[in-house]
Amino acid sequence: MSQRTATIARKTAETDISLTLTLPALESYHNGMSSPSPNAVISTQTGIGFFDHMLHALAKHAHWSLVVKCAGDLYVDDHHTAEDVAIALGQAFKAALGEPRGIKRFGYAYAPLDEALSRCVVDISGRPHASIDLGLKREKIGELASFATAAGITMHVDVLKGFNDHHRSESAFKAAAVALREAITPTGGNDVPSTKGTLNV
Repeated sequence: MSQRTATIARKTAETDISLTLTLPALESYHNGMSSPSPNAVISTQTGIGFFDHMLHALAKHAHWSLVVKCAGDLYVDDHHTAEDVAIALGQAFKAALGEPRGIKRFGYAYAPLDEALSRCVVDISGRPHASIDLGLKREKIGELASFATAAGITMHVDVLKGFNDHHRSESAFKAAAVALREAITPTGGNDVPSTKGTLNV
C-alpha cells in the first residue's frame, strides 16, 4: 500500500525530538472513509503523561501511525516540550500529505466526552491560522495552535461545553482528529481544491 510518511528530527537547546507520522494509505479509503491500518503503531514518549494521552487520542481517531520521542527540559517547564512536539507534528503532517491534490480540503467534526463537547473545523489551505478556545486553566498543554501553524493549515477549535479540563481537552483533540481525517480524504480526482490553482501560499 502506498504510504504517506514523514520523519522529522528537531533539536534545540530545549528539546530533542524524533517523530515519524504516517497518514492513512490511499488504498485504505472505501466509500469516502479511511480504515485504520492494521499495522499502525502509536507510541508517544514526551515525558508529559497527559500530553502523551492527547497525542495518542489524536493519532488513533485520525487513523495515523505516530511514533514520537522527545527529551525536553521538563525541569524548567513542560511548555517547551509540548510546543516543540506540536511544531514537529505539524511539519510532519505537511510533509506526509505532500501537494494537497485530490482531497476534500475542508473537514469538520464534533466530539463529546461525557459532559464536554468540542467542535473543530479545518481547512488545508496553505495559510497557517489557528483559533483555539479550549477554556482550560492550562491552555498551553494542548498546543493545537502550534500544530496548525507548522502544518500550514487553518484550524478552529472550540470547546462548547464541559467543566472537567481533561474531558474538555480530550474532546477537542478527538474533534481535531476526525476533522483532519475528513479534510485529507481523497475525492477521486487530482485537482487542487482552490480557485487559485494552488494551496501552497
